[in-house]
Amino acid sequence: MGYFASLYASELPHRAVAVYMYLRDRADRDGKCYPAIGTIAAELKLSRSTVKRAIADLEKSGYLRKEQRWRENGGKSSCMYFLK
Repeated sequence: MGYFASLYASELPHRAVAVYMYLRDRADRDGKCYPAIGTIAAELKLSRSTVKRAIADLEKSGYLRKEQRWRENGGKSSCMYFLK
C-alpha cells in the first residue's frame, strides 16, 4: 500500500491525515519541518483550531513530536515538528 499505509489504517481523523501529509511533504530528510500553524491552515484551507487539533491527534498517536522554537529576543517562533 505504500509509505502512508499505517497512517491510512489508523483511527486518525481526516484532518490529522491531511496535516501529516502536508508536514511530510515539507519535511527534510530527517523528518523535520517548521511551518507556522497559520501557513498550514491557509494552504490546507482549514481553520487554525482544526490544525491545532490535528497536531494534537498526531502527537497522541505517536506520528510526530513538536518542540517550541524561540527567537533571540525571547519571543516564540513556529514549532519544529519531528515526523516519525
